[in-house]
Amino acid sequence: MNPLNFADYRYQRGLATAQKLDFLAPLLLRFYLAPIFILAGWHKLSDLESTAYYFGEYLGLPFPELMALLAGTAEFVGGIGLLLGLGVRIFALPLMITMVVAAVTAHWDNGWHVLPETQLTMPWEWRGDLIDAASERKQTAISLLQQHGHYDWLTEAGSFTILKNGIEFAASYFVMLLALFYLGAGRFISIDYWLSKLSHRHHERVVPATL
Repeated sequence: MNPLNFADYRYQRGLATAQKLDFLAPLLLRFYLAPIFILAGWHKLSDLESTAYYFGEYLGLPFPELMALLAGTAEFVGGIGLLLGLGVRIFALPLMITMVVAAVTAHWDNGWHVLPETQLTMPWEWRGDLIDAASERKQTAISLLQQHGHYDWLTEAGSFTILKNGIEFAASYFVMLLALFYLGAGRFISIDYWLSKLSHRHHERVVPATL
């Protein structure tokens, strides 16, 4: 066996071994996203009046009460579905729509980055003006706090920053949900997997009997 064939053989063997753990990718995506959506949905549903006011007055959405209820329900119920691995492909769709609406209405005007990083993590930031303005204000605020505040105490739990609130998180969650839509809930640790196994076994029993 020449070196190229041997390398390809080892690669294929390694890939086959790694694929035995392919259930980990959708599992970790689900477990990462589930608490985010469950908590976000719960906060909306537990204070629908304030959520509807924000949707209507600040985001300019039509039918804000209905939109608040739909968004909160999609996030809360969809988050539980992701956690359990139940109806993952079905729940991914309304959650993706929710992320698109959030990105367009609440975050788009602020550009890409959530935080005004001077060293951009993505080259397509379209609100560089906000980054420059936020950096200027951040330095001014730090200077004021150092002169007149307990700056060391204020920064013990983390550095002082300014929220830019771009679409970064909404876009990232959308991409992760899109992956789950195509991957599904994953093998073994999901209700969808075991329901699919039961359905397949039932189909195998029924089809021969009808031939």
